Amino acid sequence: MKVTVLQENLAQGLNMVSRAVAPRSTLPVLGNILIATDEGRLRISATNLEMGITCWIGAKIEHEGSTTVPARTFSDLVSTLTDKQVEMSLTIRTQTLNIRSGASNTDIKCIDAQEFPPMPVSDPADGLQLNVADLKQMIHQVAFAAATDEARPILTGVLVKVRDNHITLASADGFRLSVRDAELSSSSTQPIQAIIPARALTELARIAHDGDEIVHMVIPPGRGQVIFRLSNAELVSQLIEGAFPDYEQIIPRGFETRAVLSTSAFLKACKQAEIFAREGSHIAKINISPGGELQPGTVQISGQSEETGFSENVVDATIEGSPLLIAFNVKFLREVLDVVETPNVALETSSDTSPGVVRPVGDTQFLHVIMPMHLGS
Repeated sequence: MKVTVLQENLAQGLNMVSRAVAPRSTLPVLGNILIATDEGRLRISATNLEMGITCWIGAKIEHEGSTTVPARTFSDLVSTLTDKQVEMSLTIRTQTLNIRSGASNTDIKCIDAQEFPPMPVSDPADGLQLNVADLKQMIHQVAFAAATDEARPILTGVLVKVRDNHITLASADGFRLSVRDAELSSSSTQPIQAIIPARALTELARIAHDGDEIVHMVIPPGRGQVIFRLSNAELVSQLIEGAFPDYEQIIPRGFETRAVLSTSAFLKACKQAEIFAREGSHIAKINISPGGELQPGTVQISGQSEETGFSENVVDATIEGSPLLIAFNVKFLREVLDVVETPNVALETSSDTSPGVVRPVGDTQFLHVIMPMHLGS
């Protein structure tokens, strides 16, 4: 193999795939990145067997070939190169990759590409076309609510349901639920239901660039995998097997109290309360007061710590229903308000022991449910 690439493109490609490198593995090759010539371009791949990322960059190819390079060594080296062009040539007999750029001349010991796990091949024409900007927004509003604890693996995933031209993403960790709906530009020929690891979707949102307009999602039958294909990148992930909880049963059908308030003011108040609440159990008290004829309704958000002190903010609100004092995990409140994209947001609940529902005002495609916390004495 002998190729010439631009340092900037090579560095970007390595950064894109590096998150799929296995940090610790009994297979040394999983700590390497595959580089291979592929129809006039250089293909760069990494996998930890659960998730794999591939990207293609432009290259001048003199001799075809492939090898696998130690990921950290290669990435660290490329990031230090200052010359625009990087020349790479492989000595097959010793599996040594020579890298020349400007005054720099480096040899790296590699592992034969034959030992690298094969990456699945898909035909994008078989997949569902999704708008990249819409999908990134959906992932942003849902993936954060998935569990990070592996005790219940099913909750570390995001449920993806497609029927006709409607797609739904849902995630839950046992304490909160995020649901996002959207309409597709074209209908799916058959219903789709799969649980995709939240981490894989987060990585997909990371590697999808503004220049990508369409992503093809392919779920090959019987392989337990999903493949997302972009213009110059591909992500493959194992699906999570099992039954996702019936989340629709968790969503309250009505409310006794509804507060509509400024999203930015509510978020700021939660951030301040979190400074103190994080010292304890992240408990923030939300005191909803309807007000009177001459007085606007208010929502009081407070956080307290015996060690550091107390913080309270009052935000004007439009209130329907009865006054209510309820407590939530303020970190959860702050995280959902971070992904609300409308100027105003509604908080709905029925009692201090009932779930709270956060809805962007004017947006019926997103909702978030948070379980309340015990108020104590």
